[in-house]
Amino acid sequence: MESKNTTRITAEKGKQEFFIEREFDAPRELVFSAFNEADLLLQWLGPDDMKMKVEKLDNKSGGSYRFLHSHCNGGPEFGFNGVIHEVKEPERIIRTFEFEVSPERGHVSLEFLTLIALPNNRCKLHIQSVFKSVEDRDGMLQSGMEGGMNEGFRKLDLLLAMSISKVK
Repeated sequence: MESKNTTRITAEKGKQEFFIEREFDAPRELVFSAFNEADLLLQWLGPDDMKMKVEKLDNKSGGSYRFLHSHCNGGPEFGFNGVIHEVKEPERIIRTFEFEVSPERGHVSLEFLTLIALPNNRCKLHIQSVFKSVEDRDGMLQSGMEGGMNEGFRKLDLLLAMSISKVK
């Protein structure tokens, strides 16, 4: 299934942040659940050639998370973790993000994820990620994250479409 929705990443030169925007053909509440529930995250988050384990997901204000990714054909696991500052269902999640295999620990970004309800049971995702330095931000942008994110969003489109068709 090819999506008509595209992901837009905006990163101004010299700034410590970037923005991600994308629309989904699903109600905001359903998209929020896909970002909030471990069994749903496992079905879509990450690149096609990787599998994910949710080691911890306490997705509430004051909670935390840790996900492990590994290549489907084997190899080491890569950890991602963070602290969840605020969850306001179904519109906002504020959390930190750390990729554990960066050259050194401490490269943490702060992520503001907002879901905006649109007409016709659609939703717009807006993410602002703020980094410690421009170099950290640029490193994330150059890591291949865009390709993996787009693969994940394509899987999310399918998951949302299946969920909607079950309700009809």
